[in-house]
Amino acid sequence: MTVHQPEAAVPLPRTQSRDARRSQLIEATIATLAERGFSRTTLTDVARRAGLSHGLVLFHFQSKDNLLAETLDFLSAEYRTNWQAALAAAGLAPEAQLSALVMADFSPTVCTPDRLASWCAFWGESQSRPLYQTRCGANDEHYNQTLEGICSQMNSVHGYTHDPARSARLIRILIEGVWLDMMTLVQPYAVQEAIDTVFAGLGALYPRQFGPQ
Repeated sequence: MTVHQPEAAVPLPRTQSRDARRSQLIEATIATLAERGFSRTTLTDVARRAGLSHGLVLFHFQSKDNLLAETLDFLSAEYRTNWQAALAAAGLAPEAQLSALVMADFSPTVCTPDRLASWCAFWGESQSRPLYQTRCGANDEHYNQTLEGICSQMNSVHGYTHDPARSARLIRILIEGVWLDMMTLVQPYAVQEAIDTVFAGLGALYPRQFGPQ
């Protein structure tokens, strides 16, 4: 397999704002994590990919630990904003809310190869777990409680008797498992097949709303 060296980004104007520079470096960190993983990512790699100097990375983030922590904060906030916006637009029906949450996880905002691989980098290496739990634990708990509440509403409105906590856990594991397939398979299936797979699982839980018909 031919390994292609990452191309440095085209440098942006020196007058670019502080926030824009930080965003540029965070996006470069996401791409570097996707390629090199958590432990092998360096400030030099990030600077080269962003088309900026090593010193400028230090100026904005002081250390690799701070850069990785703020990158994780960015990914977490982006993910939370994405699913909350989808849920707010879904209406009151629990099946519509459940569909919205699933579709949000496969939107172009969060479901890109670099972002999926970056999440995997934070999940997969032991040295990143305390960082992940500290920065993302509350967001994960909020998402899980929201999903569990929707599953409880599916019982109340449509007469199912599933344990809401287990139903929510199954749906979350199904989505994360499909994400993992998309990151690790030699020939990953398309996003639409990933979506169809998750909805097949929803059909097993809630056949009257998500069954083959």
